[in-house]
Amino acid sequence: MNILYIVPYAPTIIRTRPYHLIRALRQRGHRVTVGTLWEEDSEREELEEFTRDYDIQLVASHLGKLRIAGNISRGLLTNVPLQARYCWESRLLNKIKNALHKERFDIVHIEHLRGAAYGLALRSMARQSELNLPILWDSVDCISLLFEQAVQYSRSRLGRWMARFDLRRTRAYEGWLVKQFDRVIVTSTRDRQALERLVVEEEKKHFSKENQSTDPQIQVLSNGVDLEGFTPGDLIRRPNTVVFSGKLSYHANVSAALYLVEEILPRVWEKRPNVQTWLVGKNPPADIQRLAHDPRVKVIGTVPDLQIYLRQASVAIAPLTYGVGIQNKILEAMACCTPVVANSLGTSALAALPGQDLLVGDSTVELAQAILSLLEDERLCCQIGKNGRNFVEQNHNWDAIASRLEGMYLEITEVKKRG
Repeated sequence: MNILYIVPYAPTIIRTRPYHLIRALRQRGHRVTVGTLWEEDSEREELEEFTRDYDIQLVASHLGKLRIAGNISRGLLTNVPLQARYCWESRLLNKIKNALHKERFDIVHIEHLRGAAYGLALRSMARQSELNLPILWDSVDCISLLFEQAVQYSRSRLGRWMARFDLRRTRAYEGWLVKQFDRVIVTSTRDRQALERLVVEEEKKHFSKENQSTDPQIQVLSNGVDLEGFTPGDLIRRPNTVVFSGKLSYHANVSAALYLVEEILPRVWEKRPNVQTWLVGKNPPADIQRLAHDPRVKVIGTVPDLQIYLRQASVAIAPLTYGVGIQNKILEAMACCTPVVANSLGTSALAALPGQDLLVGDSTVELAQAILSLLEDERLCCQIGKNGRNFVEQNHNWDAIASRLEGMYLEITEVKKRG
């Protein structure tokens, strides 16, 4: 197939879903053209290297800070949520349209709420020119669901305010947006159910016999993990070491890290005062940096190879206070044979068995006890780690996930041909 894959942020290695799906589709023999934006020179360089290495066609534009500020300020005057305005760049749209004029694509894949505007523009162009152009929207997560939780549970006052500010119009917009594309995919059943509820709410507002429609075509396509990059390796694990990983500027990760250090670890330290904690991830804000005042907490920040820290830690923990989608931090740790402790929210999108593939606790006491049980039992650590690796090998292989996506593409194109 000839695939036009539009993602509103550079699909570098840290943006694991588009990076690995694009790579897997190309390795499966499909021609792929990526339409995307880059904000920093480092992103542009990584993007050029990625597309060159895998023989991917690239259509890209720069998204500058002034453009982002303008998008947000103009968005304040509309009913469109700020997330849907953030990555708009008319130069990218023009380049994408030129690519469409030059060659025929079998399907267009649009990622995230931030990319949806490009899909809407192409849908309008296709209708005007009577072009048969199937469009799949990969919502990834339900942003309204994320905001609903952030309003209640974010430990950042600014984060709570911003979520509350944009929640109402994000709910309405997502409920309307789902019905604008030929197919919608998300990473978890929970996100699919949330989007389906929004569709029902939106249709109730504008109910008439004329606008009744079929159920939205929303399907779940899970994330995978790089099983060749994230491996156990041969590094010696450091005893009494706990790791938390993830983009540390992301508000949900900030809340989880604060919860870990301020509420869970004090219970662990009561029994094992020498336990060290690593906070690993890009751009830690001041709220995270201050945690390093305790010598047992190391804010490591941005690293070139996350695997090194996962391979050396005794335990990986993912104590989410809120969140959506599937937790890549859990999959990556499991792939490294690092035993994982998480709560039900963090594991809700996984079929992993608690007590076998990882340990699960929902209260502060339960999470602390799960960490302690692993630190105190080397055999249990080893067994949970091995089971975790087996789980991701069987359930989260990127090639198998790309094969499922390929099947969706074929189904959509066949339906579109039948009209």
